[in-house]
Amino acid sequence: MSYAVEAENLTKYFGNLIAVDSVSFKVKKGEIFGLVGPNGAGKSTLIRMICTVLRPSAGKALVEGYDIIRQPQEVRKLIGVVQEKLILYAPLTPVENLEFFGKLYGLDSKVLKERIAELLEEVKLSAVKDKPVGTFSTGMRQRLNIARALLHDPKLVILDEPTNGLDPQSVRWVRDYIVNLKNRGLTVILTSHDMYEIDELADTVAIMDKGKILEIGKKEDLKRKYGATKIEDVFLELTGRDLRDEISGRLRRRGW
Repeated sequence: MSYAVEAENLTKYFGNLIAVDSVSFKVKKGEIFGLVGPNGAGKSTLIRMICTVLRPSAGKALVEGYDIIRQPQEVRKLIGVVQEKLILYAPLTPVENLEFFGKLYGLDSKVLKERIAELLEEVKLSAVKDKPVGTFSTGMRQRLNIARALLHDPKLVILDEPTNGLDPQSVRWVRDYIVNLKNRGLTVILTSHDMYEIDELADTVAIMDKGKILEIGKKEDLKRKYGATKIEDVFLELTGRDLRDEISGRLRRRGW
């Protein structure tokens, strides 16, 4: 099987509001798949359906061949999720946090102990493994958050705005680590508002707005198609149509 994720006509309603509107896409194994779009585009809802947190109103999706509706437990074993909101307990140490989440995954105690030591070394937190997480910087917490998502050795890692609010050094570390995940053979889905980040990291880019995928393809193909030098230019072309007059007016008022 060459695809880590296969989605067909995924749709989600909240009452009369359609948050995701018949979205179809495929994510190849071992690639970094960039998902971009403005706030309210439907990105988070789409990701939550893939993660089996939300049940689709219509459509279907497979993760590594497992159906997100009929086989949610199997899907969850294969996915590691790094959400924008950190999922950690501040009074606990890194070791205690990872022990807690590892037990939720049902990992064997010996295996879990070895995995924790390996991951803390990997994310450069071994030296502070016994200090409360509440004393950590945001960048250190995010590194631990990433380690948490990798505890059960997933095949697909989903990162939702992983560099949001981080200092430049931490941003660089996270981006380099995402490349490292790909080099180890993992599949990555990355959501971001940072077009530079998507341009640097993603192999394939999907642009969402108003619940639909407006365009999807290899980033170099998209840039050639729209005569752009950056993914940011493609994004503005696709999502800025309704805002063109407003943007032009703001620029004129600033004398640009």
